[in-house]
Amino acid sequence: MRVVVTGGAGFLGSHLCERLLDRGDEVVAVDNLVTGSPDNVAHLFGRPGFSLVRHNVSNYVHVSGAVDAVLHFASPASPKDYLELPIPTLKVGSIGTMNCLGLAKDKGARFLLASTSEVYGDPQVHPQTEDYWGHVNPIGPRGVYDEAKRFAEAMTMAYHRFHGVDVRIVRIFNTYGERMRPDDGRVVSNFLVQALRGAPITVYGEGSQTRSFCYVADEVTGILALLDSDCVGPVNIGNPAEFTVAELARLVIDVTGSASQVVFRPLPEDDPTQRRPDITLAQERLGWTPQVPLAEGLRRTADWFVARLA
Repeated sequence: MRVVVTGGAGFLGSHLCERLLDRGDEVVAVDNLVTGSPDNVAHLFGRPGFSLVRHNVSNYVHVSGAVDAVLHFASPASPKDYLELPIPTLKVGSIGTMNCLGLAKDKGARFLLASTSEVYGDPQVHPQTEDYWGHVNPIGPRGVYDEAKRFAEAMTMAYHRFHGVDVRIVRIFNTYGERMRPDDGRVVSNFLVQALRGAPITVYGEGSQTRSFCYVADEVTGILALLDSDCVGPVNIGNPAEFTVAELARLVIDVTGSASQVVFRPLPEDDPTQRRPDITLAQERLGWTPQVPLAEGLRRTADWFVARLA
């Protein structure tokens, strides 16, 4: 296939580009490099069938030639990024999604939307199933990301129902691994960088809030299984193993052998108290289950950060 990956120079997008090339697809990565980096795909530049286009998909999107699939992963995705870039986040989730759907419609291509577990907000149903509508504060600071993705899902289904575009929607839960930015503000990168530097590990609140962490290789396998399936979705792709943030901090200290101490800070506004995917649908329709335990994934990610911080 010839596949367009928006956000292709980002953390998750770059892994998708690599895996698509590995299986023989041609890849056009589109990225405005606001949170992505050419370094993430530098090792792909010499490979046949790969190209990187610097472009903001909130502006009109044009790709010459045939396109078989459009994977829309362009968006700030960590709280630090979307709180610093609230309006671009809303634009890429709304206008950017419409532009990418327009490209898919024009090319007769399959469209896959990267949605998020954030559409569930601070959930009142646990674990979260795809039929749960969520509990989101639309005017809170995190609403710029949550509502952008909820709108993107609505736009995707409108193009599917009204224009007949072949679509897939994946709801991505916390993902970690190589190529995360050390300063991206996500809890795994924060903890690993702090531990490797011997700095205090900052836990917000009492650390009792829970998250479910999926290693990036597992996440990409699940996303591509959805792309290749006949399942429209939305489908949760995440690791159902649930950890408190305090447990994660202790595990990071253990994995890195750090002497860091844990310090506690006030909890940010609208921070979800719990997050865990029900992946029954992914298991039944895609035959997908994550394989990499958190400790092993953290070791691999820590090794990558060690090289980068050096």
